[in-house]
Amino acid sequence: MLGLFCLPQAFAQESLEERYAPEAERASRLLNKAVAFYKDKGDAALAVFSRQGEFIDGELYVYVLDTAGVMLASGGPSVNLVGRNISSALNEELNAAFQKALSLPDNGAVHRAEYRWMNWEDGKVERKHVFFQRVGERIFAVGYYIPRASPEEARLLLDRAAAAIAKSPEETFKRINGLDAEFIRDDLYVFVADLRTERYVAHGYNLRMVGTDFRAVKSVDQALIGEQMLTIVNGKGEGEITYLWRNPVTGRSETKNTLIRKVGDYAVAVGYYLKPL
Repeated sequence: MLGLFCLPQAFAQESLEERYAPEAERASRLLNKAVAFYKDKGDAALAVFSRQGEFIDGELYVYVLDTAGVMLASGGPSVNLVGRNISSALNEELNAAFQKALSLPDNGAVHRAEYRWMNWEDGKVERKHVFFQRVGERIFAVGYYIPRASPEEARLLLDRAAAAIAKSPEETFKRINGLDAEFIRDDLYVFVADLRTERYVAHGYNLRMVGTDFRAVKSVDQALIGEQMLTIVNGKGEGEITYLWRNPVTGRSETKNTLIRKVGDYAVAVGYYLKPL
């Protein structure tokens, strides 16, 4: 909804902002172009923003609201909200943030925010980072989608899961298998294997994996990744492995880098997907 959330070492340390720098540049450029066009054409520009054409760049599009919260134009899937006050389409938390954004002054500043919205290219709800600017009584926005979490986010989730499992393993497994939001977010999720039985005891995305043979698991291209992960945790205690796996957000097979760590009698893992070159 709308609202205002072994690799080379250099790549492993790359931040989310750095990973999406080209998309951010495209979005910023499209926003500047839309604002300049509006300043030249006035409200006659609104109809242009809602049509297929020069103000759509792949999955990027312009949308415009007035300071009362009414959608005035959109080149994307929110076009069906044009003419409506979108406050009614938001949950309480997002609406509070949205109202704060509407109160920003018209001082030429470009602001940023993050929310979740339908990506019309793959039909899935994904994180979206938006640039927006107020011009008079109009707020112009352009955002890009973030279907892949960062290495830093994966490490934080692994740390959180490892701490919880060390403290209360059975309770944490129930939470992971129950798709608790603390252990699953977009394309990031936790999975756990019991090192004594070598079987999955928890999986934050595919519950059918629970109880199956961890050692036998293979990547999309049939690499024995379960066996490799067990070798890592039984040897060094923790490490990383790269393989081909289905991204639950994009629905495509993508290169995934998984961080795995031994916690007591368990192998705990979280993986992030690499952005295609």
